[in-house]
This record gives sequence, structure tokens and C-alpha cells, in this order.
Amino acid sequence: MIRLEKVSYSYPDGTPALENIDLVIKKGEFIGVIGRNGSGKSTLALQLSGLLIPHTGRVMIKGMDTREPSKLPEIRRLVGIVFQNPETQFVGRTVEEDLAFGPENLCLPSMEIRKCVDMALAETGLEKYRHHSPKTLSGGQGQCVALAGILAMKPECLIFDEVTSMLDPESGIAVLETIKKLHRKGKTILYITHNLEELHDADRILVMDKGKIRLEGTPEKVFSDVSLQTFGLALPSLIELTENLKTHGIVIPWEKTSSPQSFAEEICRLFLKT
Repeated sequence: MIRLEKVSYSYPDGTPALENIDLVIKKGEFIGVIGRNGSGKSTLALQLSGLLIPHTGRVMIKGMDTREPSKLPEIRRLVGIVFQNPETQFVGRTVEEDLAFGPENLCLPSMEIRKCVDMALAETGLEKYRHHSPKTLSGGQGQCVALAGILAMKPECLIFDEVTSMLDPESGIAVLETIKKLHRKGKTILYITHNLEELHDADRILVMDKGKIRLEGTPEKVFSDVSLQTFGLALPSLIELTENLKTHGIVIPWEKTSSPQSFAEEICRLFLKT
């Protein structure tokens, strides 16, 4: 679905933000992107959505080159991006008006706009808030409004840039579950986060540092790579504990490290024979 070929981009002061990036994202993948601040994660996201154009190389979205201005409206419909602070994306007085903004800009008929808005409200569980101001909702609900505003334009790929970082744990879990539900329905997901625990079930993880992809692979492969911490990243606590237990001959299957509950159940099975 998405292909980056030798993509490089520099900040206005000349500092490289991306260097010679090659990347293929297949339809329906859930890809996690991690790395310390300034590693190029957000710049990569903006390239994929056509909000930034590479200085060298090219970004292809379903065969369309982001360097072609005539293709950008369709590219930005196909690839939606949700940012860390949802209020930066609010444009309507009510949730319903906010969600209608994108489809209206696509010049869709009124009945089609209504269908798009109703679909987005249902997908994010916001039906009862349609007449509320988005600025009066909780942080988690606000993120769902920002997501719903993108969904109303029926994108095929969704990019999330640190969307749970400003939320309390309960709201963050709810937002992440909504994102996972969309993935199960076939959406392509690129998920940027500092919380590695959120990526246990990703199809693939990219580790970025100084504008380059330094590691790439399944979560199990990436989290077990000894070089991970050299890029300023700490292992999820359960994965770290699993690695420590492994040095003592105790092997915990990967699928049992997805939650404290499943981890505890496996420990009980091993030592209590339950």
C-alpha cells in the first residue's frame, strides 16, 4: 500500500530528520514505531500523510507520488493522521459538526456526509455525544473525536502519533482498544509511541534513531535484541522480567507476556502445577 524509496528530509536549519529511508507497508499491517525524541518518528508520519514532501527519494501511496500536488487531496484522504493533542484537530462547535468537516471538504452529497458521520460515531462509541462540544469531553473522548473525524473520510491507513501519552491509563487503554478494533476490521495502522507495552501484538516494529530505521522485526524479535537499550528505550517490565528468568532456565512463552494476568497464570502453572 505504501512504499518509501531512499527518502531523506532535513529540518530548515539543515539537520537531517530522515536519512535514506526504505520502507514498505502492506495493506492491513499494524506497525509500531518507537525511538527517543528527535529520532524522526513524527517526520516519518508527516511524510506518509503527504504533509511533508521528501527532499530526496519518493513516497508512494497506492501508486501515487506525494511530490505530485494533484495527488495530495486523495493521498490525504487515504492516509489519516491523529496527533498527540486532539484539540489541534477540532474545527466544529459540536462533535457532529466536527466529524462532518472532512466529508464536506470532499464535496460529498449531504446524505453521504450523514452516513459518514453516523459510521464514525458508531465506530468510536460517540453516538450520545454528537451534540456536545468536543472541547468539553474528557481526554480519551477527545482523542476518539479526533479519530472519528479522520474515519469520516473513510481512510485506508491510520497514523497515530503518541495519542495516549497525555491520557490517564484507563483512557489510554480504551483508545488503544478502539485502534485495535479498527485494525481487526482491515485498517492499516502506523502507531507511534514511547510505551513499548502497547506494541506487544503489533505485526512489526520499527526502531528509529537519528533519522534512520535501526531495527525492524516482530515485537518478540525487537524486544529481545540486546542493542535496543542503546537507542534510549527501556524494555516493557514483563519482557525484562521474562529475559531475566530465561537466564535462570525459566522460559515464559511470548504470548504469556501480553498482560500481568497471563504472565501470573503461566508462573502459577510452572511452579504450582495448576
